[in-house]
Amino acid sequence: MLTGVPVVDLISADQAAMALAERGVRTVIVTLGADGAMWLDDSGSDWVAAPAVKAVDTTAAGDVFCGALAVVMAEGRLVKEAVGFACAAAALSVTRMGAQPSAPTRGEVDGFKDPL
Repeated sequence: MLTGVPVVDLISADQAAMALAERGVRTVIVTLGADGAMWLDDSGSDWVAAPAVKAVDTTAAGDVFCGALAVVMAEGRLVKEAVGFACAAAALSVTRMGAQPSAPTRGEVDGFKDPL
């Protein structure tokens, strides 16, 4: 919505990210639901696949993604690592019902393996 580019795939996500970068945003992350997320910063851009899970409730997926991303970024790690961790945390959250109860612990995310 911010760019006027409808994000429907990786190509349009990259276009939207570039439009924001051209406006001065230094780090752009575009979430793509079950398809993961892409990021763009001054070091380049890349895409991180979301782990394949059986979703039962997506209520808190975005909030969990943002919280997990913030944790790893605050640790000073690379954007790609932070996006990967956030995708894993969000994937775990959609396998559980509810908002607060679906948020995984750090240990759960660190030990998470793509089950499908």
